[in-house]
Amino acid sequence: MSYLTIKDTGKFEFEEKKSVFIGETIRVETEMEAKEFLNKIKRENKEARHNVYAYILGENNGIQRYSDDGEPQGTGGMPILEVIKRNNLTDIIVVVTRYFGGILLGTGGLTRAYTKAAAESIKQATTVEKVKGCELIIKLQYELLGKVQHCCQLNNWFIETIVYTDNVELLIFCEINNAELIMATIKNITSARCLAEITGEGIYFKNEEKLYKL
Repeated sequence: MSYLTIKDTGKFEFEEKKSVFIGETIRVETEMEAKEFLNKIKRENKEARHNVYAYILGENNGIQRYSDDGEPQGTGGMPILEVIKRNNLTDIIVVVTRYFGGILLGTGGLTRAYTKAAAESIKQATTVEKVKGCELIIKLQYELLGKVQHCCQLNNWFIETIVYTDNVELLIFCEINNAELIMATIKNITSARCLAEITGEGIYFKNEEKLYKL
């Protein structure tokens, strides 16, 4: 399992022929979260003429929704949805608020404006992978720590924490399909003088080679 989403929020505002467009982007896990965010934007922008949106949810993009919210059909919601698709993102909602400035933009102008607001707000967020990962706990003697740290550095295996007690305990986040390789390698370089075990599995962010907890 691996797919792209965003880690942070994004916001972009600009003016086009006196209309103000505000694009806001966040990561969501469910339709309820998407609707809650949309309602929040509506409450915060009660004077706005339109709150156009689109969202995609699920590993296989199984849920896709959009709305022009009173704009001419096809000028807002669908362009925003297409921006999300072009970025290969899921678990994301983009809402573009428009404060009407009194000058009509035409269908082409509206499409360009909503596309720009969506694209730029997504740029403000950090794109990351979501992967299935796990926690590895490595317990070893103090004299083996330097060798294990060097091995992890060479292989881009990031040590999250080091706990010093009678022995040393390392915590590593890794993709689930790499766990056996990491454990076998560390056992090999320490001549099996360590304890290595998986203590938990879940969904993680992946930015370059480093994993982060959600």
